[in-house]
Amino acid sequence: MTSSKPSSAVVRATDDVDDVGDLNDLHRWLAWFLIGSNAMVGLWALAAQYVPSIRHRVLWWATGVAQASTIAIATVGALIVNRRGIELDSFHALYGFSTIFAVAILYSYRNSPFISDKLHLLYGFGSLFIMGLGLRAMFLGAVAAT
Repeated sequence: MTSSKPSSAVVRATDDVDDVGDLNDLHRWLAWFLIGSNAMVGLWALAAQYVPSIRHRVLWWATGVAQASTIAIATVGALIVNRRGIELDSFHALYGFSTIFAVAILYSYRNSPFISDKLHLLYGFGSLFIMGLGLRAMFLGAVAAT
């Protein structure tokens, strides 16, 4: 008598494939979130440099969320690479991890005395730079199968 249920090994292998597919979708969604959110806060911060009435605390919260997405997308990307055993194109990894360093550099300059009156410019151009790195990682950095 044979069982109609698949073996546990088959179930686990299928679940892993589904997990990686879900992670790929999440990675793609996070990439678009990183690009869109950093574009939004970058333009907002640039405008706020010249229009003081649109300077709100919400800008800094939105900037934090947009820039925290760099860590989220890198984590999901590392999980995909780990689970699929693939080798990344060197440019994808370069541009992807450069976004994290860009966030760190922006954060390190926020209290600098020579930038205090240009903080909105710093985060405006910095967020647009992060957006550009995200676009380059998405469209120039392909994943090479092993």
